[in-house]
Amino acid sequence: MLQPLERHRFEQLVLPHLDSAVNLARWLLRNRADAEDVVQEAVLRAWRFFDDFRGTEARAWLLQIVRNCCYTWLEKNHSSDLTSEFDENSHQYEIHTPESLAAQADDRRCLMLILESLPARYREVLVLRELDGCSYKEIAEIVGIPIGTVMSTLSRARERLKRTAEVHLEL
Repeated sequence: MLQPLERHRFEQLVLPHLDSAVNLARWLLRNRADAEDVVQEAVLRAWRFFDDFRGTEARAWLLQIVRNCCYTWLEKNHSSDLTSEFDENSHQYEIHTPESLAAQADDRRCLMLILESLPARYREVLVLRELDGCSYKEIAEIVGIPIGTVMSTLSRARERLKRTAEVHLEL
């Protein structure tokens, strides 16, 4: 159990980043209810291990815990999402009929569907950079990869997003 000062420090450093945590989990898990459950587990872990936190980058620390919890959840529930994320042949662009596109006319909804169709690694770097505004350094820390890999993955993710959007717009 945290002492009152540490509890206050936890509330000040960690809790302001709950929206980012839910956002990341939502995009990785593709389901809001699952994301909220996983974030709850991640916050409990953060609380449990807050005594060990010595840094000042609480957002990156929390998002790293959330990411790890998401991948643990995916391993238990949807292991196929993890094993094929960079296999270009198995992630071909889904072609929609004009009827299904008409049902998805709202641009934002269409973008969300396109984002959800991306492999998990691409989704996470895009969400962390473009939606949560994380720096390359923060993303590298959260995801556990070198900054150069963050930049190349982000570049590939943006290109994939662009190509997928163009395919949808052509239909």
